[in-house]
Amino acid sequence: METLRAQRLRAENMDDPLGIDVERPRLGWIVVCGRRGAAQGAYRVLVASRPELLDEDKGDLWDSGVVASAATQQVEYEGRELVSEQRAYWKVRAWDEHGVEGPWSETACWSMGLLSRDEWNGVWIGWKKDVKPTKEAPKPNVYLRKGFGVRAGVRRATVYATALGLYRLWLNGERVGRDVFSPEWTDYHVRVQYQTYDVTRLLREGDNAAGVLLGQGWYSGYIGMFGYQKYGMDPAYLMQLSIEYEDGTREKVTTDGSWTASLGPVVSSDLQMGETIDARLEMPGWNAPGFATEAIWSPADVMYDYRGWIVAQMSRPIRETGERAPHSLRWTPDGRVLLDFGQNLAGWMRASLKGEAGTRITFRFGEALDANGELYTENLRFARQTDVYVCRGGEGERFEPTFTYHGFRYVEVRGDGPFELEEAAAVVVHSELPETGELETSHPLVNRLIENVRWTQRANFMSVPTDCPQRDERHGWTGDGQIFSGTAAYYMDVSAFYAKWLVDLEDAQRPTGAYTDFAPFIFGPKTEFDNDFTYTHTASAGWADAPLIVAWLLYETYGDRRVLRKHYGSMKRWVEFNRAQFPDGIRDDVPQYGDWLSVNERPFEERIAEFGRMVSHHSTTPYDIFSTAYMAYSAKLMADIAAALGEEEDRRTYRERFEQIRGAFADRFVDEEGRIKGDTQTAYAMALEMDLLPERLREAAVTRLVGKIRELGDMATTGFLGTKFLMDAIVREGHADLAFRLLLREAYPSWLYSVRQGATTIWERWDGWTEEKGFQDPGMNSLCHYAFGSVGEWLFRHVGGIGREGAEAGFGALLIRPRPLGELTFARCRYDSVSGPVATEWRIVNGELLLTVEIPANATALVYVPSVEGTEVLEGDTPARLAEGVGEVGREDGCAVFRVGSGKFSFVSLLPASAEA
Repeated sequence: METLRAQRLRAENMDDPLGIDVERPRLGWIVVCGRRGAAQGAYRVLVASRPELLDEDKGDLWDSGVVASAATQQVEYEGRELVSEQRAYWKVRAWDEHGVEGPWSETACWSMGLLSRDEWNGVWIGWKKDVKPTKEAPKPNVYLRKGFGVRAGVRRATVYATALGLYRLWLNGERVGRDVFSPEWTDYHVRVQYQTYDVTRLLREGDNAAGVLLGQGWYSGYIGMFGYQKYGMDPAYLMQLSIEYEDGTREKVTTDGSWTASLGPVVSSDLQMGETIDARLEMPGWNAPGFATEAIWSPADVMYDYRGWIVAQMSRPIRETGERAPHSLRWTPDGRVLLDFGQNLAGWMRASLKGEAGTRITFRFGEALDANGELYTENLRFARQTDVYVCRGGEGERFEPTFTYHGFRYVEVRGDGPFELEEAAAVVVHSELPETGELETSHPLVNRLIENVRWTQRANFMSVPTDCPQRDERHGWTGDGQIFSGTAAYYMDVSAFYAKWLVDLEDAQRPTGAYTDFAPFIFGPKTEFDNDFTYTHTASAGWADAPLIVAWLLYETYGDRRVLRKHYGSMKRWVEFNRAQFPDGIRDDVPQYGDWLSVNERPFEERIAEFGRMVSHHSTTPYDIFSTAYMAYSAKLMADIAAALGEEEDRRTYRERFEQIRGAFADRFVDEEGRIKGDTQTAYAMALEMDLLPERLREAAVTRLVGKIRELGDMATTGFLGTKFLMDAIVREGHADLAFRLLLREAYPSWLYSVRQGATTIWERWDGWTEEKGFQDPGMNSLCHYAFGSVGEWLFRHVGGIGREGAEAGFGALLIRPRPLGELTFARCRYDSVSGPVATEWRIVNGELLLTVEIPANATALVYVPSVEGTEVLEGDTPARLAEGVGEVGREDGCAVFRVGSGKFSFVSLLPASAEA
């Protein structure tokens, strides 16, 4: 009999992480086995200080013993106390449900970082330049250098490094790591992250050299809509190189006043504005030993000590993840080149080129072309997205920026003299999260929509979940982030990514308990648009509720109870802030965002006359409806979180608060015919999904919601947040066919309308471009904005048919329920869950449904098979009710329902005529 094998070992949701600062790391793995019904009955974990001990099946740090448990995730290390810089090696074996022992896994590892401030021996260094940056001329990158000696016999060498700004490190001319924007974005007033690299192979006996490129980044560059230097004036760098020799001795090379500094070829650099490189100023060998002109460099400045937290980066870094060749290239009569990369993305362009010395070549980036076929840049607002390369002359010139990125599909290249563009590639850049979800259907436009969501997530997962990658914003907007979080978790492993963002959200929390509307937070007072965002960007309904929604997602998706405990007090303060502000259960403060960018169902003048300040052009659902609903939702989530943590008194308290708000909502906003104030699709969808209606009025509210959609010709009018609730509500209330009509609608407004216009990412607005009006107001018209992409979660659950069953955290209990509706005749779906890969494939052939399901070991599934009542559903060639590993549950909503364990199952059923395409 095939035994269980443990695979995909991770510590703190990462693969072999270095330099973590969690003293009791959580370990996780999956188990695999080809036979049906395989499950883990027990496990044993060994953790050792040396891999050789594991070869002898010895764990000197921890031997868990045989633990009778099905748990494969969130298994907390319970061994000897771990100390700074310690390395731990581990493996695991599993026993199956019959007690049969499986083999040991491959070895995995993690290392500890610097666990206290006094273990950092270096000082912060940089080069102070009293120069005020402008949009046209951002400040230059700073070059830092240090020579040092190394004895023979290095056993291990580890770098711990961070910056206020951005850094890139070389040792002996070789780049350290592949990260591109370290140490990434945090609220520098509170904390900065450090990175850990194993550099043993880069050191050599004798002379060595460290070289550092230091940029402005989020710290002192142009950030959000706010301008420059919102956290600090000049970047600074901190590094500690720990060298351990074979004889047991140790040395440290640290940043101090002996380092030297210079300017170089990167004469200006900014994340939003772009970068200018003057290749005539190149300094060959500046980051290697024996650099001849170091004598003319200046001593580095010793900067102020940083007084925030210095913490390990506990999420996956931003890296280059791919390249795209030009889809087309066009030379214009005036000597410009216009490149189309065929895909809107975030990153930069890499190019090989040739020109006379001093020739200035300009690269401008945009998401679209205008009506004349020229680069469209009006929607960038103040972001220039312009790079410049000044040729040194000669062969082998290569342009690639360091500390900037752009949102683009098109690049215009112009020279102030003759030049040759020999090669070009678009470099794709984002947080390098494992991609977990795949979905393909019989509908080519739906397939393009699925990929548009994927590319939009890639472009905006840049250390934090940003709103857009192109214009002068790129904030961690919380409303966008929370509504998309369910989709994000299907497409990528966001366990560590969102856990990091929750820290940003708590760092931004006001003393009142109110969360901010974006995080990391940027203090005003004014933006470049003369708006004062100091106070208005706090506590907005649906935005400030994000921490509870995202924390609960991490618990439901990955079983992460620790994240709930970590932020429990913070989340309580938010709910208590709302209780203190609105004790009667109605929230009616303005301004809000509401259901942002929803579509007017009737003239706005009528709506403003009826509701006054409670509506705006951006939200047709009245703010008091929207805000009260979210206040109730947060109270309900807080009760659920308390229950998950065993906080029974809090569970009762917050459940009572939810019931109070629920009652106030119905009394104030719902009439006896089930009509809700505002009478918008979003109002009904939110009330239904958030359980805010008395049972006696639910059916009337559903009837009104469905009627409103149909009256408009099967058209949704919902905005950023309402859209997800709408699609879920109409399926839950028995109108899945209508949801599929919304999905497949091709007229404006719809998802497929933008696909038909050639969109390769999700637009910020339904009407980002229309055949009648062209581009929307360029002041707010991103063509890469994932909020409306929240339909991705719906697609995986209802087209791919992969979801969770009930309230159990993680994906150990699966709900498999594909819906063969609309014009779809085929779908293939795969989701690499925390329990292992889940897969479905279904197709309609001659009126029959062929459904294949693959369930990972240690998981079970409730499988819904659409079928004609009274007909037999087969599994393979056997009646499903008699098949091995299949248990008959009954019928529900036109489906035969079965319970299965792990393994591969092939169901065949006669499809009801109404379900056929």
